[in-house]
Amino acid sequence: MRELSRRSLLRGSALAATSASLAAIAVESAAARQASFSRVIDLSHPIVEDFPTYWGGKGLEIEPVWQVDRDGFALNIWHLWEHTGTHLDAPRHYYANGLSLEAIPASDLVVPLAIIDITSRVVDNEDAEVLPQDILAWEARNGPLPAGCCAVMRSGWDSRIADPLRYRNVDAAGTMHFPGFGLEAAAFLAEQRQVTGIGSDTLSLEYGPSRDFPVHLLWLGAGHWGLENLTNLADVPESGATLVVGAPKVSSATGGPSRVFALVA
Repeated sequence: MRELSRRSLLRGSALAATSASLAAIAVESAAARQASFSRVIDLSHPIVEDFPTYWGGKGLEIEPVWQVDRDGFALNIWHLWEHTGTHLDAPRHYYANGLSLEAIPASDLVVPLAIIDITSRVVDNEDAEVLPQDILAWEARNGPLPAGCCAVMRSGWDSRIADPLRYRNVDAAGTMHFPGFGLEAAAFLAEQRQVTGIGSDTLSLEYGPSRDFPVHLLWLGAGHWGLENLTNLADVPESGATLVVGAPKVSSATGGPSRVFALVA
């Protein structure tokens, strides 16, 4: 009887283990289906030496050191500002004790993507801002913002990138004009939603006329990151895509040029 009970127990344990394994496989399969994608959309601009920068100067200079025809291989030195081209702002950009670029967890750089489209307002107002009602309207169509997501402003401003003067859009008084996140929207995302990052298709997270950078101060001060100078957002659905940020792992950096992708089902 004891042997029978023991065999029954072993069979029961084996069955339980098999069931657990099958359940795990089912969970993994469901996760794989959820993470599957059919298209990869590059949201990054190529960085060229005349790429428009916030401060107006050159963000990149390439110095050839070795050349294939002379040395058998090629190597350049980059003289590169951290915040050039499509790039990530780390909290240390504004806070000495904030997370530097390499300290941002990898899991925070592969996140759901939400595209908040304000292109219709930019036509009449180059200084248009993302407002809380834009976020609520997105949620009315798509449901709550996914936990841990990146909320990205699509303004259509990236269409100006071939003309640095139009992209920076400086008026006679020296003030730039382009769209960005409003402070109320940034505060709403930081305080009432579980959002990891925000992003824009312009030179800054906030609109061009900003002088004291309240959105940067609030958002980066909350330990979040931001992306600037994104492109090709019109090719991405407003919900359902996954964002992948290939940020360089440079120690103590305040930010860095990044290759950014949207994975679309």
